[in-house]
Amino acid sequence: MAAVAARAGAARVGFRRMFSVSAFAPPPPPTARPAAEPCNNLFVSGLNKRTTSDGLREAFSKFGQVTDARVITDRISGYSRGFGFVKYATVEEAAEGIKGMDGKFFDGWVIFAEYAKQREAQQPPQSAGTQSSGYQYPS
Repeated sequence: MAAVAARAGAARVGFRRMFSVSAFAPPPPPTARPAAEPCNNLFVSGLNKRTTSDGLREAFSKFGQVTDARVITDRISGYSRGFGFVKYATVEEAAEGIKGMDGKFFDGWVIFAEYAKQREAQQPPQSAGTQSSGYQYPS
């Protein structure tokens, strides 16, 4: 009787081990995004869909001279896509804008302000005669 109990216990341990050891490695921990270099252009995320460019300009003008404020909108609905850009006259004013508005409530939502990253140069599209399909083959 003791031998049967010992075999049953060993079977349970083996069964547990079979399902507890994964053949897949866990995903790597998320890495922090590299911070953008300080510039006078801010990226603002977390905007309400009813936020307008004028409202964004008014909110950020408390911290310096805003030369341009733009909420990116959906082409069809015309509502905000949830982010926008604010451009200040100087980098120092942009830093004040980040200090004053990052993590604050605006139009009922918590918004985040950070330095905007510069766009990478886009490659010009290839002419239609070189490829017949839309698929781009690796070089």
